[in-house]
Order: sequence, then C-alpha cells, then structure tokens
Amino acid sequence: MARGTQHRKRRPTADARVAQPAPVKKQPKVRHERWEDELFFSRLRAHAKWVFVFLALVFGLGFVLFGVGSGSSGITDAMQNLFQRSSSGGSSLSALQNKVKKEPKNAQAWRELASKLEQDQKIDRAIVSLQRYTRLKPKDLGAIEELAGLYTRRASDYFTLYSGIRAEQDVVSTKSIFRPSVSSPFGKAFQQANPTLTVVDAGLDQRLNNALQRLGVLNGQALDAYKRLVKQAPENATYQLQLAQVAQNLQDKKTAITAYKAFLKLAPNDPLATRARQALKDLSAPATAAAAGK
Repeated sequence: MARGTQHRKRRPTADARVAQPAPVKKQPKVRHERWEDELFFSRLRAHAKWVFVFLALVFGLGFVLFGVGSGSSGITDAMQNLFQRSSSGGSSLSALQNKVKKEPKNAQAWRELASKLEQDQKIDRAIVSLQRYTRLKPKDLGAIEELAGLYTRRASDYFTLYSGIRAEQDVVSTKSIFRPSVSSPFGKAFQQANPTLTVVDAGLDQRLNNALQRLGVLNGQALDAYKRLVKQAPENATYQLQLAQVAQNLQDKKTAITAYKAFLKLAPNDPLATRARQALKDLSAPATAAAAGK
C-alpha cells in the first residue's frame, strides 16, 4: 500500500504546466474619486508650483501698489498726487509762479496759481492771484464768488484774532478790572514795579489795531465783490442775500436794505426768508423812528 502511494507521487500529472503559479499582475494605479480632486489641498499639491508663483506676484504687487513696509500708503499716495497734479494743471507752485511772471496776461495761469495756493492753504497769496485773474476775466462769476468767499474767510480769521487779543488785553491792560487803578497809590506803585506790563500793553494795542484794520479791509473787499456779483446777476437771490448780510455787518444800511428787499422779491418762500424779513425790520426801524421824530 505504501508502494502504491509512492507510485502515485512519482507519476507526473497531466496539468503540471497549469499548476505553475500565475505571474503577479501589476496593480492598477488607484485613481482619486472626482470629489477628492476638488479638495483644496489636493489641488494645491497638484498645482503647487503655480500657486507659489501667484503668491510671489501678489506680494510683489503689494509692495509696489500699497507701499507695504515702505512707510507710505502706496497707491493712495499715487492717486492723491495724480489728483493734485490734475487740479493744478500738473505743475508745481514754482512752475506756476514762473509762468505768470513770464506771461502776466495769461488768465488761465493766474487761475491755476490761485487754485494751487488755496490747496496749499496760502489764502492771502491766493487772494492776490484771484484778483489778477478776475481783472482779466471780469465776467467769470464763479471766480468772483470764490474771491468773495476768500475775503469773508480771512475776515473771520481776523475777527477771531481780534477777539483773542481783546481777551488777552482784558487781563494785562492797565484798564483791566483785574489790576488796580493807575490813579490809586497802589496802582501807581504796581505799574512802576512792573514796567514789563506797560510794554506788553502797548504791544497788544498795536496788534489789536492791526487786526481791526485788516478786518475792515477784508470786509470792504467782500462787499465790493458781492456788489460786482449782484450787478452782473441781479436775478440771483443768493448773491442778493450775501450782499445784504455783508452790508449789514458793515453797517451799510442802505445797501443792506436794498439787497434784502431784492432777495425777498426773488425768493419769498426761501427757508432764509423769515430771517431776512426780521433783518429788514431791524434795519428799517431806526429810520422810521427818526422820521417820526421830525
């Protein structure tokens, strides 16, 4: 029996070739599902090179346009400079000054210079330039109105200065209620002991007079400018009201009354009409009282 078993083992089988182990096939490459391809980090790995190039461009443009790390506001400064050049004709202050010096009858050059000086907050010099322009272009109502506004603005500045000097003078002046009377023995001794106060008082008087004089000149120039406006555009209610207000402040009652009446005739329903009627009443009252007393 053992021999039979041994005999069977030595006998080759008919399927020996088939029994050989099959060659191992290469496993197919695993493909990501479509939803995996859409994940951010999967896409980032697939396109890492172009992402880094894009980020480099972004940071580079940030330095140029926005001034990152440069201490400036980048594109904001560039845009501001562009608008500033546009508003002044693209010229610097020195270039505009040289231009009006070479071409004193060039009205546009004077206009650009005035605009540049206003932009630089050099109002007194802007007034001079605008005066020259309005002489060359006397019918430019917009420029005359702008000039009148500059007069009024500077008059307000000098009124503020005048008020400040008056307040200071009330404290250190020899006539101040905070100081003893100069006619009293103590007052005389106090003044002799403080000669500096006398010098300060004299200086304040000079400053006060200068401010008051400049205030009067500017108010007068504003009045003349509004008269020019009213003369060229008598149907403009705004010009009439502005003239009336400036004239009233200067105690020019005749001009103020005429202008207030013209304003109320042109714009009887204006929101400022009530105030204008009250001002007209106040201006007319003294004249009426004087006429009744005669």
